[in-house]
Amino acid sequence: MPLLFNLYWEFFKVGLFAIGGGMATFPFLAKLAVKSGWYTQQELINMIAISESTPGPIGVNMSTYVGFHTAGVAGALISTLGLVTPSIIVILIVAQFLKKFGESKYVKAVMYGLRAASAGLIAAAGLTVAWMVLLNQEALHAQDFSHALNFKALCVAVIIFFLTKKYKKVHPIVFLGLAAVVGVLGHFAV
Repeated sequence: MPLLFNLYWEFFKVGLFAIGGGMATFPFLAKLAVKSGWYTQQELINMIAISESTPGPIGVNMSTYVGFHTAGVAGALISTLGLVTPSIIVILIVAQFLKKFGESKYVKAVMYGLRAASAGLIAAAGLTVAWMVLLNQEALHAQDFSHALNFKALCVAVIIFFLTKKYKKVHPIVFLGLAAVVGVLGHFAV
């Protein structure tokens, strides 16, 4: 299958099943990394960091990033289109359905149940990111548990957590910028 069609199809499936968008796409993207080989798990973590710190929906940012990384500008456009197509189709169908059955107790129950599915996908994404960032995956695979904890990442996470609690009125972009600076400096540190 041609690469661009593959990008469209894979991101169409991500967009179709990642209820809740954003971080809910992460488990699907982690599996896609293994299945396709288009990017590594570490590159996925970097994509999340970049997508979280740039304007726009994280799922769209990540699909665009993967598409560009894989097949340039055409790949970015195709994978983004693949991700958003299911949402457009579903929204059109749901809008028509809600016009007719919006007050039904069954419809309300289904919509309420989707909240739990969305929360579960987002929680799974958060735990997966924490697992991949805070633990040294190579050490775990080698069963070298003495080097399994990524102390730098843990320290940054704890410091940012306490800063956000202490300075609640500071805009979140300040903390994103601070984390980005620490990440860049940490990348160049020996």
